[in-house]
Amino acid sequence: MNKPIDLRSDTVTKPTLDMRKAMLDAEVGDDVYREDPTVNKLQERSAELFGKEAGLYVPSGSMGNQIAVKTHTLPGQEVIGDSDCHLFNFEMSAMSQFAGVMPRMVYTKRGFLGLEDVKGAFKPGSDHTARTGMVALENTHNLRGGGIYPADEMKTVVDHVHKQDVPVHLDGARSLNAAVASSVTPAELTKGIDSVMFCFSKGLGAPVGSMVVGKRDFIEEAHHQRKRLGGGMRQAGIIAAGCLYALDHHIERLADDHAHAKMLGKALSEVGLDVDPVETNIIFCTTAEDNAQQVAEQLSSHGVLCFALGPNRLRMVTHLDVSAEDAQRACEVIKQILG
Repeated sequence: MNKPIDLRSDTVTKPTLDMRKAMLDAEVGDDVYREDPTVNKLQERSAELFGKEAGLYVPSGSMGNQIAVKTHTLPGQEVIGDSDCHLFNFEMSAMSQFAGVMPRMVYTKRGFLGLEDVKGAFKPGSDHTARTGMVALENTHNLRGGGIYPADEMKTVVDHVHKQDVPVHLDGARSLNAAVASSVTPAELTKGIDSVMFCFSKGLGAPVGSMVVGKRDFIEEAHHQRKRLGGGMRQAGIIAAGCLYALDHHIERLADDHAHAKMLGKALSEVGLDVDPVETNIIFCTTAEDNAQQVAEQLSSHGVLCFALGPNRLRMVTHLDVSAEDAQRACEVIKQILG
């Protein structure tokens, strides 16, 4: 029997044998004392990759985002983001609980804040309104089908926000997908942005961890916030070695995931589903009726695992553990079951 093709998320990947060997051979120390050489190397490599001064290795992307919010803002301020962003929808209202700030979420048609969106939401502060403490962007955008933030539009927004003396944080969990799909370097993709969080445990295929990069003084304060959240890890070089291996071997191959996602999008479209534009490794489609859960169960019973997000929305995500042959077989199952 064929193994299931798991398209629920790119977080389900398993470390490769070579990655496991790199982890086994890792040199370690106490990272809370900043003495783990492998973690230090990973932080330096990540900062260099994104054109920033320093980096901080954290257990998860959500922790990385929340550390950035806490470090950039003061209690009682507001954080502007789009209403579908991960920071607002999937991080347990942590910005309010941990940083003491209020989200000001703006509905956008494509999930990307434009200049007018930001201008309309901005609060300079008065006797009656809270000040804007940070603007949060997301690239690629999870709930908008892995869409890539248009570079010119993002630059315009960042420049305007900086004129107000307010920092910009990028939830770049899948920013390397955006960079590969756009044929630019991560440093070019995130130029001018004050802080970036990106994940190793999604498309890069490492088992644990994310990175926050930014200016050196920002990262120094972020160290303290990580400790407050219980994110100080000890001999973390064992898992950091998997992330270093991913940086060396798994970035360019993200293009394969994008190609496989386009294959799946085409198959879903051919059986009559309304498929969102596929730009990277995430596929969203709409069913004709409110039966997304039933469709997901049908596919699962034939070895293709995916998620129903809402009554008529399906999500599939390609990744390191989905080969071209797996993608083709998933397409055949889709046509067989739904055609």
